[in-house]
Amino acid sequence: MSLEGKVAVVTGGARGIGRALAEGLAAAGADIASLDLTDSAELVASVTAMGRRAVGVPTDVSSPESVAAAAVAVEAELGPAHILVNNAGLHPHQTSFADTSWELWSKTMRVNLDAMFLTSKAFYTQMNANGWGRIINMSSSVVNVAPLGGVHYIASKAGVLGLTRALARELGPHITANALAPSLVDTPGLSETGISQEVYDAVVGAQVLQELTTAKDLAGLVVFLCSHEARFFTGQHLHIDGGMVFGD
Repeated sequence: MSLEGKVAVVTGGARGIGRALAEGLAAAGADIASLDLTDSAELVASVTAMGRRAVGVPTDVSSPESVAAAAVAVEAELGPAHILVNNAGLHPHQTSFADTSWELWSKTMRVNLDAMFLTSKAFYTQMNANGWGRIINMSSSVVNVAPLGGVHYIASKAGVLGLTRALARELGPHITANALAPSLVDTPGLSETGISQEVYDAVVGAQVLQELTTAKDLAGLVVFLCSHEARFFTGQHLHIDGGMVFGD
């Protein structure tokens, strides 16, 4: 599953899930561009140590102007993109529907859904020029489980699934688009969400494999989906949640 010669763009690549995905893609041979408001210097150093090229591009993925500028910068530094991993997003902060403000709803949609439209729009032309492309969008198992206190987050991730399937239909056959649906992922950022121990226990208890998903668990699947071997996968919603959700 070599990605030698491919340029991969990872949003939110500076830390957490994004960094693990970027490092997994680099280990498979891809050069990496991290689009993140957080400094990507540690990721760039890690990827460079693997013998791959890497660049961190400060980007607000919810801003059309910032994303457009990032696309220009990536092509200038590394060449046209072959792979886009839309990982950047807001963590789910439990908020009842009654307490969900328009501001919270709007911000969640801008970062979790609108940003994926913007980045896909900005990079698919580069993929078209290559005659080959892979788009991976981060969805969530909450689309199927619909836990309490997440109307804004669940709606945004359901939108990601719709966007993914529409992109798969419209951009094929040379560009594939798939969505990953993890459950809670064990990262430093997860502790900042305010999710209670009871919720952790309930999530793990609902899984066949009773431990939290790790970022490395996701990386192997992303590498596969970006490879030639996955050329017949497109428009799919792939659950990687230890066996919580069976089916679509």
